[in-house]
Amino acid sequence: MHFDDTTAVITGTGSCLPADTLSNNDIISTGDLKTTDDWIRTRTGITHRRRISPGQATSDLATAAGGAAIASAGNPTVDMVILATTTPDHPCPATAPQIAHRLNLGTVPAFDMAAVCSGFLYALATATALIRGGLCHTCLVIGADTYSTIVDPHDRETAALFGDGAGAAVLSRGSPATPGAIHAVDLGSDGSGRDLITIPAGGSRQPNHPPPPEPTAHYFHMHGREVYARAVRHMTGSAHQVLTAAGWAPETARAFIGHQANQRILDSVADRLGLPTEHCFGNIARLGNTAAASIPLVLTDPAVHHALHPGDRTVLTAFGGGLTWASIALTWPSATPRSKPAEPPNPARSQ
Repeated sequence: MHFDDTTAVITGTGSCLPADTLSNNDIISTGDLKTTDDWIRTRTGITHRRRISPGQATSDLATAAGGAAIASAGNPTVDMVILATTTPDHPCPATAPQIAHRLNLGTVPAFDMAAVCSGFLYALATATALIRGGLCHTCLVIGADTYSTIVDPHDRETAALFGDGAGAAVLSRGSPATPGAIHAVDLGSDGSGRDLITIPAGGSRQPNHPPPPEPTAHYFHMHGREVYARAVRHMTGSAHQVLTAAGWAPETARAFIGHQANQRILDSVADRLGLPTEHCFGNIARLGNTAAASIPLVLTDPAVHHALHPGDRTVLTAFGGGLTWASIALTWPSATPRSKPAEPPNPARSQ
């Protein structure tokens, strides 16, 4: 889908990271994992990740990131909030209305979106459609996850991969010629792969009561090898789709930002797209896989902003559970994030 008249424009960005940082050795010792720091580094590219403190939740990170994005945009009147997350504060109600309340946004529409690691791009696409359709003028889109709450600390396949965090963007109605404009969107899914990335229990298929027979059924499960192959295939294909829709040759893209799942996945996708290393940006080494927060956290990274200029052609692509995948072609926004991410509130003061 290509937008050549009115579109949505990113006018502000913000982020939030928990204070606690865990190294690979911290993760190994906490979960008594049969692995090494070198094994994790070479297979994932990850060295560190952030963790929320006891008493903190996804909404704490999301609210701080959202507030920073609104400030970055010049404190506009926000008339909609979309939260992409797999780790809401509660199964019911949705977390987005609480965030809108804590940000003093009044009674604006607010809802959660669950497309797992593709969630932020799904939310950006939804916000763009709603803005173009006239249902809102300025939308706050947040990607926030706290996978430390759903990952089995003793599972070598997942324990070392994930970190907690939140990133946000403010989108407003504008011209495709404006830096930050969304130019093309591609979305896809394949439910036949639903069991490759899943939390088996806790839903209506396998309720909490009676307790499931498998004691780890409430934890996040992933079939890494098959996910790797599908992620590379779908992220590459989806990125090609938005490049074609936008009318951009791959070599004209100044920035490629993929979901920060695994460095080898990112390298493979960039190689298939023919993109040089200096055009690929990420944070997986120091933050791990932050799920729906990974792409907006890169968008707010001061080092990335230093390397790019407003209007630079940028491709975002992601893959997640569902299975889902998504890509967006946009120009680099002129919004300047804070010099460092916001911090979540003290657990004792969290609402």
